[in-house]
Amino acid sequence: MRCMYCSHPDSRVVDSRPTEDGVVIRRRRECEQCGRRFTTYEKVEMAPLLVVKKDGRREMFDPEKIRQGVVKSCEKRPVSARQIDEIVSQVETRVFANLDREISTQTIGELVMNHLRDIDEVAYIRFACVYRNFGDIHSFMDVLNHLLESRDVVSSKTDNG
Repeated sequence: MRCMYCSHPDSRVVDSRPTEDGVVIRRRRECEQCGRRFTTYEKVEMAPLLVVKKDGRREMFDPEKIRQGVVKSCEKRPVSARQIDEIVSQVETRVFANLDREISTQTIGELVMNHLRDIDEVAYIRFACVYRNFGDIHSFMDVLNHLLESRDVVSSKTDNG
């Protein structure tokens, strides 16, 4: 690895450890010429994955688009940046675990909504509103009713214990 200070082509690794999500390896390196230390991050290169849009177009998978949608849904909500990072990381892991080289936006959206529902119901509803593009108030109410029913099931299990 080329030194970022003196551009010498050789450095040695003095420490390696995985990041919290375990997807990336953080390496502390020391330049063999100038002796300065710097950090690099190593990530497995993923095979290209295409996302199939609703209109049939295909584009490269970009986890940053997921992050943008989740951040927008979580505005002014008690959802931390770390939780958002975890959602994006978990969805990305599931997407690449799929053996197909194509995945629909519908599948990705459902994965995101499953995570948001567990973290913050308002963020979940916000994401669902944009993602599902509700045609009328009845389809919106169906989602709200389903959310309330699932909440009632969880609370009755907790109460019966």
